Amino acid sequence: MYTLYFAPTANGHKILIMLEALGVPYRIHRINLAQGEQHQPDFARLTIHRKIPLLVDHDQALILPESGAILQYLAEKHLRFLPCVGPERYAVLHWLAWQISSLGPMAGQSYHFIHQEAEGNQYARSRYQEQTVHLFNIVEKALAGRDFIARMYSIADMAIYPWLRIHAQLQVDIQTLPNVTGYLKRMAAREEVLTAYAKGARSTSTLPA
Repeated sequence: MYTLYFAPTANGHKILIMLEALGVPYRIHRINLAQGEQHQPDFARLTIHRKIPLLVDHDQALILPESGAILQYLAEKHLRFLPCVGPERYAVLHWLAWQISSLGPMAGQSYHFIHQEAEGNQYARSRYQEQTVHLFNIVEKALAGRDFIARMYSIADMAIYPWLRIHAQLQVDIQTLPNVTGYLKRMAAREEVLTAYAKGARSTSTLPA
């Protein structure tokens, strides 16, 4: 049994998609970021980072923060969505690391300067938005001739898709990115993705990260 400390952000939805894909029992503990619930003592005792998502594996008495680490943990525990050995494993880990180190931080900062600091530093807004567009174009090239980012459906897709999904909020025009457009449609039609976003929609927070 798992408990997912969750808010409906791109990082939060990664883990919901994985839990739904695995079909394992879990419950959601919602954290209202807008009301600062991540700073409440009960949550702060679980993680010094005071960030969601946070996964509790009650069977293993394990408390695990950070979305990338959670995805890898669940994949290795259940032996799904991450090859155990070989080049295919490292292709998935490559794209998971890329999302964590590049797409997430750049898109998150772009969102911040577009929506939360709209009157702020124009240089910062332009820089982060340009970098986000560049990263979308990397995905466009990587998807040429394949349905999923590492060829097979994996935790890399679960990590990347929620960030691509908010392209309109990031003011990224995907009309010239046919591979990205097709990928978004394929991912959005998956049952675990549909269910994850339906469950996630019950919360009111709209922050992306």
